[in-house]
Amino acid sequence: MKHEQSFKISDEHSINGIESSKLANALRILAAETVENAKSGHPGMPLGMAEIAVALWSSKLKHNPLDPNWVNRDRFVLSNGHGSMLIYSLLHLTGYDLSIDDLKKFRKLGSKTPGHPEVDITPGVETTTGPLGQGLANGVGMALAEKMLSSEFNRPGYPIIDHFTYVFLGDGCLMEGVSHEVCSLAGVLKLSKLICFYDSNGISIDGQIDPWFKEDIKKRFEGYGWNVIGPVDGHNIDEITCALNQAINNHKSRDENKFAPTLIICKTIIGKGAPKKEGTAKAHGEALGTEELNALKSTCGWENTSFEIPKEIMTAWNARTLGQARQDAWNHLFESYKAEYPQKAQRLIDRCSGKVDKLKLNNEVNVLINQFLKNQPNIATRKSSQKVLNFLGPRFDFLLGGSADLTGSNLTQWEGSEPVRLIGPGKLISGRHINFGVREFGMFSICNGISLHGGFVPYNATFLTFSDYGRNAIRMAAMMRKRVIFVFTHDSIGLGEDGPTHQAVEHISSLRLIPNLNVWRPCDPIETAIAWKEAILCNTGPTALLFSRQSLDPAVKKMELANRISRGGYTLSDVNNPQIILISTGSEVGLAVKSAAELSNFGIRARVVSIPSTSVFDKQKTSYKESVLPSQIPKVVIEAGVTDFWWKYQPAAVLGVDKFGESAPAKDVFEHFGFTVKSVTETVSAVLGIKIKIKGVS
Repeated sequence: MKHEQSFKISDEHSINGIESSKLANALRILAAETVENAKSGHPGMPLGMAEIAVALWSSKLKHNPLDPNWVNRDRFVLSNGHGSMLIYSLLHLTGYDLSIDDLKKFRKLGSKTPGHPEVDITPGVETTTGPLGQGLANGVGMALAEKMLSSEFNRPGYPIIDHFTYVFLGDGCLMEGVSHEVCSLAGVLKLSKLICFYDSNGISIDGQIDPWFKEDIKKRFEGYGWNVIGPVDGHNIDEITCALNQAINNHKSRDENKFAPTLIICKTIIGKGAPKKEGTAKAHGEALGTEELNALKSTCGWENTSFEIPKEIMTAWNARTLGQARQDAWNHLFESYKAEYPQKAQRLIDRCSGKVDKLKLNNEVNVLINQFLKNQPNIATRKSSQKVLNFLGPRFDFLLGGSADLTGSNLTQWEGSEPVRLIGPGKLISGRHINFGVREFGMFSICNGISLHGGFVPYNATFLTFSDYGRNAIRMAAMMRKRVIFVFTHDSIGLGEDGPTHQAVEHISSLRLIPNLNVWRPCDPIETAIAWKEAILCNTGPTALLFSRQSLDPAVKKMELANRISRGGYTLSDVNNPQIILISTGSEVGLAVKSAAELSNFGIRARVVSIPSTSVFDKQKTSYKESVLPSQIPKVVIEAGVTDFWWKYQPAAVLGVDKFGESAPAKDVFEHFGFTVKSVTETVSAVLGIKIKIKGVS
């Protein structure tokens, strides 16, 4: 059944002397031909959003195809990433390094045009999208980063950081709960340079959406505190352009009620121009077929051969000259800024490039470690983490963190840091700690956007069990290899009385299964300091830091041991000719140390190995791993989580928790699950076949 409303494509608007309808049809045909060539893809959205793309990309979008990484470019996010052929067509036509041959390799192995947009694969793609709603969330993060950097670095007459973030999104994005989380926060923070185009076509994979999605989007976003424009005719470039100008002017307005993000609701027809499939779910996720493709060409008056774009249309679309002129003007402004504010200019360059002064960071962390070695505090690793942040936060201006309404439990607000708040008339923003509210998924996705934008190393925090709420955003950070630090406290059954709903059991191992994600579970302040340092330095992917609620005895007591921690796993305590190796992490390292001491009373020689990061340890040379875990010596693993993960190290036994926890004081819960010196000793004696008599050991 077709969409009830029908629109006439505007022929009156022209760009560079070319009718805008021809520019839109070039997008349509190029997208449809590419999908047809691949025999796979999603043509419906590119056909339906072509006019919206023309309105934004033909002149308003500030970008330079010759330099996709220009710092002050506008960010464009395709949140409905299944319509990837729209952005690939736009990138090709506007002059990015994306050829017709690249389009012909759409969805082919190793191509620059994968099925969904992937950052750092295709020049001009700002973020990896496909899981609906997350691109919108990334856009919120980008807009927040822009607003914070502009507040920090801009000076009168020098709008060095001054760009918009534009997001294309569809019905599916707004069905996803993460859209509510992030749009609510964006309204509160008045991210007025965030402009979103809602492709309201009323169709999803299952058909017309009215039976399952019928909310009033206009009222919903007005409730968030957004400006809402429309509905406008999404196939009338004049209407869309007028709405876009209004959105841009809202940012410049002195009217505080208008100084907010903007949603432009565009009523469109999915698959517009394909006569048998437009307005239906059939247009969404499959090639049109030769007959329907030819019919589309006839509808559009397209008489060119396959993948042929007329020269005059290519010329009208090409944005290289305009883009370079815009960047040259910015470069000139920045040179003047640099002359007047040389230190700020250099900091901005370093911050936006992601540069971290490794020598300074190493020196600062070593100072902190020496303090820990002198004091030997018996504290929870979440408290150790706070001490690290208290030390590093004031010294490194790129650290930007927050918590999902658990600041006092996660301990992520370092002393002296201010909460992120609007200042003045709402046009500036200050602070270094973000109160994300109870929005775990949104928080993770926003931090991904902050990292993608550049200028900050974002970290966020919640309880480890709640990592499940936003796991797909963690996965996306890992897929994109972006430097985001996920802080998870209350990391095991050790949190005690809150019970199994809050006690992480499977989460430690499940996070370790995500490619490109480094997972650290430190046992004391020194391992915690090293874990933070490695997370900050890691520019090849995100890091998860797992911290305890309960206090732990210090384990690392010599600087020479501290120097080994960065390798992910190391020998914490050793004996001559060990008979058994006790492997442990985090809060269980102390148990391993006590158990080794008890075993020595029975003449059993035990080496203790701490592996705070299996992710990092597994990347070490085989010779190093063999030196720490010799294959010929039997091993027993001790970790308060599921056991399956550990069998890859070929242990003789794993002491873990393969069921959900219990509500009781932490000490009682640990004893209930067998995390006692007695249990470890009995397990080792059974592994070695040595009969020993154990009395009074807890």
